[in-house]
Amino acid sequence: MPNSKRNVAIVGVGLIGRAWAAIFARAGWNVRLTDSHAPTLSAAPGLIRKELRALNRHGLADDPEGAMARISVASDLADALKGAEFVQENGPEKIEEKIALFAELDRLAAPDALLASSTSAIVASRFTENLKGRARCLVGHPVNPPHLVPLVELCGAPWTSPEAVSRAREIYRAIGQVPVTVNKEINGFVLNRLQGALLAEAFRLVGEGYMSAEDLDHTVKNGLGLRWSFLGPFETIELNAPGGIPDYCARYTGFYKELAAEAAGPEVYTSPNVDRVIAAWPHQPTTDRVAKLTARRNERLAALVAHKAKQTD
Repeated sequence: MPNSKRNVAIVGVGLIGRAWAAIFARAGWNVRLTDSHAPTLSAAPGLIRKELRALNRHGLADDPEGAMARISVASDLADALKGAEFVQENGPEKIEEKIALFAELDRLAAPDALLASSTSAIVASRFTENLKGRARCLVGHPVNPPHLVPLVELCGAPWTSPEAVSRAREIYRAIGQVPVTVNKEINGFVLNRLQGALLAEAFRLVGEGYMSAEDLDHTVKNGLGLRWSFLGPFETIELNAPGGIPDYCARYTGFYKELAAEAAGPEVYTSPNVDRVIAAWPHQPTTDRVAKLTARRNERLAALVAHKAKQTD
């Protein structure tokens, strides 16, 4: 039987918050939902149930209705935080709102509760510096959609206690996520920096006419992406030279130094290059297209996660 004695507060129940609610409830936690926007909060339970049922179809959630029974809507923020040992904040990416919200979280949550933010762009030191309980605050940055992509980047401020990061790592691992620790604060954390490097080069290659936008996507999803679904960049290069990574560095880093010297710069995100990239994409972002692609992405990700779960490393 799942352990339902552990309590988490999900603060902000938009797309990311709902995914966190499904993840914690699936793992047996009692989940309390809160959001300052009443319509968003009202819609959340039904949308979470839909996601849990989708997970169940792929064998990624055993008992959707049992998980839903562990989810409740709090009357306000203080109510959501009662008895919570972990808080996952999913508010707007606005520093002023983060500062105000974390001041409330620190004031209302139990002294030993961990306070984690899902922020993807704001380091914890910017919104926790003046808090009495700042040592228990950190970033727990997920990947969208978190219930299908399990990585979570943990990054504390300089004053975050190692014990807080360790506890958070244990909790995320226990609920089925894959936590990684960013040892010191850096803009964009790690995943977005890696993604940004690839995206900048993609913008340049398409904007300067080296390849069509659709063929570039094929290069990733039918090339690099296949390996990257189970190998990281260091594991990849270890297999690309007979003597592993030292041999790879000796053979190929001269070529990569040349590429690094001409790396894409910030100008690829300005006109006229960005206009050429937009013109090169042959699709219009209609509501129907985005909805269909999102559903397709989620179904394929669920199937891939289910496949990977059956493999042994």
